Amino acid sequence: MKRIFTALTIVLFVISGQLFTNCEEKKETTTISKPEPQPLTEAQQKANLEAKAKWEASPDGIQYKKWQNSPEGKKVKASHDKIRKQLQEFTNMEAVVTSVTFEREGAKGKGPKWLLVQIEGETYMMQFVSKEFERLKSLQVNDKISLKSRSAGYSNNHPYLIIRGDYIAKDNKVLFKRDLSKNNRC
Repeated sequence: MKRIFTALTIVLFVISGQLFTNCEEKKETTTISKPEPQPLTEAQQKANLEAKAKWEASPDGIQYKKWQNSPEGKKVKASHDKIRKQLQEFTNMEAVVTSVTFEREGAKGKGPKWLLVQIEGETYMMQFVSKEFERLKSLQVNDKISLKSRSAGYSNNHPYLIIRGDYIAKDNKVLFKRDLSKNNRC
């Protein structure tokens, strides 16, 4: 009886070990991860450098470089540095709405809708298409909101850093949440 019990215990131990390792292998193979970026070949690197040099020599590139080195460009870059960590970690940023009716100088007709917010004393822009902006119509100047963003960008055509609005809440009520399952999580 003792031998049978010992044999059954060993068999059970071996089978459970096999099941455990199979389960771990499945977890490793079913985990969705981003593919490792392939390093660029020398030809691709050279082509990228040539394209960059060509763009920098164009009127748009020259204008951008001037703006980048101007006090306005440096101010926008510094404002990006202030919130870089929150963007990378996708954490809450407390903001105050400063404008819901901002229109870019020289903008034509019905373009994107802009929300201006102030975070830690710096002004930032958030751009929305009209359909997205409908959910934010209840916002007013001086409203305190909580927002999250994954990215930001700057342009010599815009006076402030442009934050992508991925999540906006007011008084713990979600007003806007970007659906990242669409557009390949962009």
